[in-house]
Amino acid sequence: MADAHRSRHHHGHRHEHDGDRHGSGPHGAQGRHHDDHTASRYLPLALVLTLGFAAVEAVAGWWSGSLALLGDAGHMVTDALSLGLAALAARVALRPVSPRHSYGLRRVEALAALVNSLFMLAVVALLLWQAVLRLLEPREIAGQTVTLVALGGLVLNLLVAWLLTRGEGDLNTRGALLHVLGDLLGSVAALASGLVIQFSGWTPIDPLLTMLICGLILFSTLSLLRNVLHTLLEGVPDGLSLPEVGRAMASVPGVRSVHDLHIWSLDSRRTALSAHILLTDARRWPDVLEAERALLRGRFGVEHATLQPEIPLAEPIMFAPRRSGTADDRD
Repeated sequence: MADAHRSRHHHGHRHEHDGDRHGSGPHGAQGRHHDDHTASRYLPLALVLTLGFAAVEAVAGWWSGSLALLGDAGHMVTDALSLGLAALAARVALRPVSPRHSYGLRRVEALAALVNSLFMLAVVALLLWQAVLRLLEPREIAGQTVTLVALGGLVLNLLVAWLLTRGEGDLNTRGALLHVLGDLLGSVAALASGLVIQFSGWTPIDPLLTMLICGLILFSTLSLLRNVLHTLLEGVPDGLSLPEVGRAMASVPGVRSVHDLHIWSLDSRRTALSAHILLTDARRWPDVLEAERALLRGRFGVEHATLQPEIPLAEPIMFAPRRSGTADDRD
């Protein structure tokens, strides 16, 4: 019985990995590659555009005395760094699995998003500090220059944001897009600041709008940071309930119970699962495996599942004493 169990166990796992190989064949792998990196492939172009205009804003902000332009220029420099990091992470994540990295390097996208989030927190802190100083000591600002440059920045950021939203974005691209949206809001603030100063001369609008935009960026950054940390800590992905998945798996015919169930994210779109399944009959394992994988794939979207079959312990042989007063006893 033990040999038969080991044979069925081996057969079950071989069947599961054959399915994984089939999914990574010519059609499966190339199809996923196209879907997953449609947005990521525009990262190098976004990097060049962002870095080039950051230099224009820095010069214009220094000449005009606008904190909004200088802050947006500094923000775009950090964006250029984040876009470069995101582009590098997107390429590294494409590397195949290896003996040392059995899942590949998919988690690199989460690490890049983490670094981008920390960059954003630093930028927000710096801009808030400069805004407070500017409120305490107002300066002369050339409103017309601010308006023209901010308008150009707004158009550029809209273009870059459009590039990064093409296709399905991963955590890495979302982190880069967050920076670009922060730049977009910064350009709107700079444009509004330039118009107000140009037509009314009220300079406090420049640091006040900068502080408002910092608050919006901070909210989005903390949300992304929470998602990234949840992925890196291998938490159960959003939208999945560990008890619900466990009860559904235990309800498959031929399953007595499910234990040691774990669900985690490989990256922003791939979910992995492992579990031990106690069977009612070891001979039913091939059918149970197929049913479990179909359930996980169809109902919960889990494509990568490692399932360990277990057979119940054999019932012990029971002996009971004979009843007294029987014919045998009298003999």
